[in-house]
Amino acid sequence: MRNITNIMINEFKIKELGYDFMGFSPKKELYTAHHLIIPKRAGGELVRGNTAILMQSSHQLLHKIEHYNFEIFSAITGEMIDEVYKGKLDDKNILEIYHLIDEFYIQYKDFITKKGKQFVKNYNDRMVLRK
Repeated sequence: MRNITNIMINEFKIKELGYDFMGFSPKKELYTAHHLIIPKRAGGELVRGNTAILMQSSHQLLHKIEHYNFEIFSAITGEMIDEVYKGKLDDKNILEIYHLIDEFYIQYKDFITKKGKQFVKNYNDRMVLRK
C-alpha cells in the first residue's frame, strides 16, 4: 500500500498544480506530510483527515509560526482542513493563507535572533496567485 503522502499528492494534483496546501511552489524539496488536527506528539496518525502535504520550506515556516503565533497557526490550519474537506486545493483558502503569512511577516519583520540573524525572510518561493 502506498503511503498517505503519495496518495494525497496524486489526489490533490499537487505536482500538476505546482503548489502545496499553503500555496508554496516546489523547488528541489521534499514533499512532507503535516499533522493537521491531532499532532504526532499526541498520537495523531497520518491519515487523510489529519494530513496536509507541504513542501519542506513551508512546513518549517508553519512550525515557526506555531511556536511564535499560535493564533495565525490555527487560522492557517483551519484553511488547510477546509481544503482536505473540499477534496481540492482552493484559491480562496490559498489566498487566505497567503494573507495570514503576510501578517506573520509584518509582525516579525524587525525581529533579530540571538545570533543576530533576521528571524523571517521574504519567502519568494510562494506561488504567484492567479487572477
